[in-house]
Amino acid sequence: MRKDRDIIFMGTPQFAVESLKKIHESDFNVKAVVCPPDRPAGRGQKLQSCDVKRYALTQNLKILQPKKLKDPQFLDELKEFDADVFVVVAFRMLPKEVWSMPKKGTFNIHASLLPDYRGAAPIHWAVMNGETKTGVTSFLIDEKIDTGAILLSKSCEINENENVGDVHDRLMSLGANLALETCTAIFDNTIQASKQNQSVTDKKAPKLFKNNCKIDWNKSTIEIYNHIRGLSPYPIAWTEFVLTNGETLSLKVFKSSFSLESTNHKIGEIESTKKVLKIFTKDGAINLLEIQIPGKKKMNILSFLNGIDTSKYVKAR
Repeated sequence: MRKDRDIIFMGTPQFAVESLKKIHESDFNVKAVVCPPDRPAGRGQKLQSCDVKRYALTQNLKILQPKKLKDPQFLDELKEFDADVFVVVAFRMLPKEVWSMPKKGTFNIHASLLPDYRGAAPIHWAVMNGETKTGVTSFLIDEKIDTGAILLSKSCEINENENVGDVHDRLMSLGANLALETCTAIFDNTIQASKQNQSVTDKKAPKLFKNNCKIDWNKSTIEIYNHIRGLSPYPIAWTEFVLTNGETLSLKVFKSSFSLESTNHKIGEIESTKKVLKIFTKDGAINLLEIQIPGKKKMNILSFLNGIDTSKYVKAR
């Protein structure tokens, strides 16, 4: 480890851990790790540490967990480290007081090929929109979100049968390699940032909420299929079944298949047998394969249909 290559790493989830691990195990000195404060979680509401903190503890790395990134005490502590570069992966938006501090800059690893899919959920939206290609980009942080000058990027394909979990795991590894490559290039002075195209792109990646995870059965079959795989295994697409008595049943959809066909069925109409449950669209049908209903664990469609009277299901909406 060379002492003239000082880094502070900032991150939260497992996606960031791979980058931290790659950098820590290489020719760099990780002087500190910045991550969110522990938060209560689960039934007992016990304090839980994020993935980045858990890894940092195993490596005896210095850990900072500021409640506010503009806290004067936190800023003073950062300055004392006198790090050359800050590396940010899946963390919060940084104030200028933080990202402008290191002499060689602060860069972020973003899970898309910028300028496309700026925002909080780039992997999900790329899959939901049926993209066949995505990647990771390192860029210098500035005042706005994901708009800074681009340093490096790596691309990969998206298979039509992959869900967002599959793509996430591949980009996690790709992003770790890119983080290390970017650090090396910065310290070796072999990289030049290129100004990002600031033109408005229609490929955006806003935060996901319950309302934009709901399946819209008025969309095309392919769009619905992509929506489902783009939200699996988290946060999960969902829909409602309208019952004959007027009540509704909410269910999460983890996995599906599809068929394209001309049909006289109405959009959202349900057809089932002992082995198949399909929902008709304007140009085909979606076959549900793995679902979850309230109070039950995730199950395959055969388990769901076993002993269930599906004649009471009128339509999906």
